[in-house]
Amino acid sequence: MKPAHKEFRGQHVLVLGLAKSGLAVARLLRSLGAEVTVNDRKPRHECPEAGMLEEAGIHVVLGGHPEGVVHPGVDLMVKNPGIPYRVPPVRKALELGIPVVTEVEVAYRLTEARLIGITGSNGKTTTTSLVGRMLSAGQVPSRVAGNIGMALSEVAPSMGKEEWLVSELSSFQLKGTQTFRPRIGALLNVVSAHLDYHGSMEDYLASKMKMFANQQPGDIAVLNRDSAACLTLAEEMKGGVWWFSRRETVNPGVMMESGWVTARLPGRDPVRILPVSRVQLPGVHKENALAAAAIALAAGCPLDAVREELATFTGVEHRLEYVTTVDGVRFFNDSKATNAKAAISAIESFEEPVILIAGGLDRGVDFRELAPVFGRRLKGIVAYGQTTDVFLARAEEAGVPRREKAADVSEAVKRAYRLAETGDVVLLSPACASWDQHASFEERGSIFKQAVHSL
Repeated sequence: MKPAHKEFRGQHVLVLGLAKSGLAVARLLRSLGAEVTVNDRKPRHECPEAGMLEEAGIHVVLGGHPEGVVHPGVDLMVKNPGIPYRVPPVRKALELGIPVVTEVEVAYRLTEARLIGITGSNGKTTTTSLVGRMLSAGQVPSRVAGNIGMALSEVAPSMGKEEWLVSELSSFQLKGTQTFRPRIGALLNVVSAHLDYHGSMEDYLASKMKMFANQQPGDIAVLNRDSAACLTLAEEMKGGVWWFSRRETVNPGVMMESGWVTARLPGRDPVRILPVSRVQLPGVHKENALAAAAIALAAGCPLDAVREELATFTGVEHRLEYVTTVDGVRFFNDSKATNAKAAISAIESFEEPVILIAGGLDRGVDFRELAPVFGRRLKGIVAYGQTTDVFLARAEEAGVPRREKAADVSEAVKRAYRLAETGDVVLLSPACASWDQHASFEERGSIFKQAVHSL
């Protein structure tokens, strides 16, 4: 643990939000001698952890955000990433000059490990998981934590200087950082997303760019050469830039070239890693494979380990996950696709006719960018949830021949199956958040899979 742990001793810290990261950081800060208050709007009967926290000497305030919970005596607010900055307790903290950070910042201040941070609008979890597997296969000391597995603050303080801590990081998490400095930071792609939280594309981009704000010469930024936004943002990088690309020759970095995944590393001749046809991730998700290879190689992973994992890693749950085949119809779960760009990528991953299941939380998006791919690739669509009508309107404009609505995901599976024929693909790729009907995209994907296996 860094000597910085002493800075928290005697501080009055308010942890806002009792999710996984909030619980972890509250316990950690209390163990370091901080006076910790945890505040959540959930009632006590929905917070079984409250008693345990109180036994540890942590003050717990539940059922709302009372006026006095934020006061001039608070030294630091650690905010759950998903809580908007516009809510009253956060606004008051900022007005009082109280620093507002996320758990990522606290974990960074307390670890000696070298950080790998991976962000982007789409593909973060797949890329992060694959990097972790590559480093493990290459016997590079490392752990994966954060949005995958344990919270960062549960893992980071015990890690040493020779270890890599690999973490998927959202714009919500990065916005609440101050000194955070990954030795390797990756930006996979940038599309318009989460504007209901950020308020503008400018704030969304600025939050993503906090990944690189404290990098120094010798650190590495891994960027997508095929992204116009990444090309522009590369000019702001303070460290070295490595690239990944499906279309361009890059140096240094990893690319597709003449049917091969090829690496160009500093001071070395180009190396063919393996044929593109042997990469197990499907369709445009091969881009995540290139990104992971570049990140792992930048961290010193042996080429053999990178090659092995590219040839065997098939993806993670709810990310273009193959479920099963029923009467010649293949079913895929892409519940993690919570925006239009992710849905487009999923649809274009298949050459077969696609029956799409889409819908979810209505954030006022018109989804007009989906019309071209709907027209080219869809045989049918089943829409559900708050956005049913807008998806059916886009499908009608695009000339999709079969269009139906369903009350929920389970009914949508049955309707899609009736529309499909042998050789078709039924794809859940909702292009929306799940919160109109489900607690999470994971719950939505699990319900989809249960419905498929019940056919």
